[in-house]
Amino acid sequence: MPSAPKPPTTARNPGSQSALRQLNQQRIIDVLRGTGPSTQAELSRHTGLSTATVSNIVKLLVAAKLVDVAPTTSSGRRASSVRLADNGAIAVGIDFGRRHLRIVLATVGYTVIAEEFVELPLGHRAEEGIDRASTLLGELLVRAQVQPAAVIGIGVGIPGPIDGRDGTVVQGAILPEWVGIDLRSLEDRLHFPVLFDNDANLGALAEVTWGPHHRVNQLVFVKIGTGIGAGLILNGRGYRGFFGVTGEIGHGTAIDHGLVCHCGNRGCLETVASTSVMMDLLSRGKKSRVTTADIVRNALNGDSATLRVLEDAGVAIGRTLAGVANLINPEVIVVGGPLAGLGDLLLAPISRGLLRHAVPVVGESTTLAMSSLGDRAEALGAAALVLRQPRLHGAARGSVDDRSLTPA
Repeated sequence: MPSAPKPPTTARNPGSQSALRQLNQQRIIDVLRGTGPSTQAELSRHTGLSTATVSNIVKLLVAAKLVDVAPTTSSGRRASSVRLADNGAIAVGIDFGRRHLRIVLATVGYTVIAEEFVELPLGHRAEEGIDRASTLLGELLVRAQVQPAAVIGIGVGIPGPIDGRDGTVVQGAILPEWVGIDLRSLEDRLHFPVLFDNDANLGALAEVTWGPHHRVNQLVFVKIGTGIGAGLILNGRGYRGFFGVTGEIGHGTAIDHGLVCHCGNRGCLETVASTSVMMDLLSRGKKSRVTTADIVRNALNGDSATLRVLEDAGVAIGRTLAGVANLINPEVIVVGGPLAGLGDLLLAPISRGLLRHAVPVVGESTTLAMSSLGDRAEALGAAALVLRQPRLHGAARGSVDDRSLTPA
């Protein structure tokens, strides 16, 4: 199976022009592997190479059929988008939710070639969700005509904190049935190399990889769903703290004497602003339970009760985000999850809470945006997690493309 571009063989004279050219070519390939399609100006910023040098190297890489170039716009100007050429290698992204499962297949050039979404029963056991993912992945590979040998790895997103020291899901997860599960065992169940992370962290990674915030180095991604979590991009890199449990803003206290949360604390933000709480409030007196899709539809239609619930939840979330903004001063806060279709109807109350409680200069300088990736962000981030790992690119099974990066 074709693998991702292989590092060039360094010339015998490491100080030669040929060796320098090969190293610069590899720098550009590494950037494209890590960040996805980029303009030549972005490649120049990421590598420190001059725009003229980048332009010349891109021409060589196009001639070697290692990258593809397509016209695009950047800051309103015409530009060229550079991406790794499709060589058959595929990354898989899997997002496990409390009630859903989403799988995406993506090429090394960050092109999504197949995608599937299915609902899962509430309270499903980890084994059931994993088995369903394994079956669905097999079906998706067949439908997309992708051979298993083409898969370089699987990224997995879990809605809850993960202890990076031993790979286990810890107390506080939205999937209590998964607490204590050793995620490293997923490789035995899914039969491919597996990387895993908290779903909010993957949402943040997706925003700076697949979304419009490609150039942002300080970003917070907030997922509002059955749980509420935040993924952090600091200085251009994902931040995971001491052992991986970061961004658990849903378990910060919003009401001192509020309801007991499933994490064991009282009055957590999730007990006042999660989609589950919104559905509970709006289902009172109804014959059937209100869904997140109902919330979005009813809010867009101007239903007063729905807008009231969104106002209260949004302000509470904004207040919590003010503390985050005061601490790390992000450039952008992106709101994602199943309510992304609400747009300003949800962003407006969040903004009010943020501006009311943040240091004025911080609140006013922080851009608040709704995710353009919707509820696909976490699965896309999981695929990006694989595509950013050079060790997995080298794990492709089958023939290895040994072409030199420098055309003869």
